[in-house]
Amino acid sequence: MNTRDHHQLADLLAELSASGPAYREFIRVPSMSVGVYRLRPGDVDGQQPHTEDEVYYVVRGRATFVRGPEGLVESQAVSTGSILFVEHGVEHRFIDVVEELVLLVFFAPAEYSAKKPE
Repeated sequence: MNTRDHHQLADLLAELSASGPAYREFIRVPSMSVGVYRLRPGDVDGQQPHTEDEVYYVVRGRATFVRGPEGLVESQAVSTGSILFVEHGVEHRFIDVVEELVLLVFFAPAEYSAKKPE
């Protein structure tokens, strides 16, 4: 097994703390990418719709997940163990983070690989 194929969540979260950003991709192959995303209470989730399908797995924490365009927004409470699927192009974000939210994020194909050049 290649060392880049094995990761520890604690190590990835420590890297997030050291570097500052809320998201860190740690696996990338053409067919998919995987990252860890952390939001703390009071953080703003400023993400934009992605060009790839996406799955979130909530490792820990509690928040509200909203999806859809303004006026047609669906919302749902999420907590440890929640799994969310978001089709490419759909507006979505996490709001009202009650407890630090730690998510594993899976993109297929790899994040930004389906983006058309501007």
